[in-house]
Amino acid sequence: MSGPRGDSGRSQEMSGKGEVLVGIINHPRELALVKEERWYRIPVIQAKKWINNRWPPDFLAFYHTKSIEGQPYGIYYYAPVSNLREVRRRELFPNEKNNPKAEHLYYRLEFGDVRPLERPILSRRWRRIVFIRTTWEKFIGAAEINDLFDESLLEDRLWAELKRRQIEAERQYFVTVSGHDYALDFAIECKKGNLNIETDGDTWHSQRERIPKDNQRDNDLELGGWSLLRFNTLQLNERMTDYCVPAIAKKVQALGGLKYGRLIKRDIPGEEQMGLFEKD
Repeated sequence: MSGPRGDSGRSQEMSGKGEVLVGIINHPRELALVKEERWYRIPVIQAKKWINNRWPPDFLAFYHTKSIEGQPYGIYYYAPVSNLREVRRRELFPNEKNNPKAEHLYYRLEFGDVRPLERPILSRRWRRIVFIRTTWEKFIGAAEINDLFDESLLEDRLWAELKRRQIEAERQYFVTVSGHDYALDFAIECKKGNLNIETDGDTWHSQRERIPKDNQRDNDLELGGWSLLRFNTLQLNERMTDYCVPAIAKKVQALGGLKYGRLIKRDIPGEEQMGLFEKD
């Protein structure tokens, strides 16, 4: 796939619409490539695995996975995509000799200018991120990394409620257990263990071929120290405040309270709950 995109990114920005892809910056030299040469690379195999159904993006944003320029983890820059080409690594880095990846295919995304965000989108703590697919509307309104995710309306509804209750969670949180990588819809770190919350779309998890994979996933996570709560579409749409949130609160309390946070008294509908952020 190749060809100019012209001013499509700019027109999307003006209209308040468009697709945003958050990529990773792991090293200062990668940020220099972005700022000075104004291009970014993504292995084709990764693009097809993670982002193929929302490709190509109108904008790129750049997530610093470590302290770069003395800044905390977060997104500080973005750029409208102007051109996209499929190339081999040897074309990207002609000075590399005998690189075993020389013939691997990459997407080279090009842009005219790299723009600083007036308000950086920070991550509350270090976390593993592959790519984040989001919308321009969510991107410009995000206060932190977890606000960006655009996986499902069910997740968005629960995330809004967790934020309102000041229950600290991480969305699309990657963990490795029993030699397998899993992305958790929501991860809550507690003092006596961790909690995985899944928002199951009824159609997706009713598929017969999903059952063995879901069973292995649940068992691996349980063995890895993760407790599990699953909520279906009906529960999240109609019983958010009288069932879903109280169940999460009760499980967090059973796991010793939140690992991070502060003392907050709250009244969750249906029962009295002690502060989820109570410290020892």
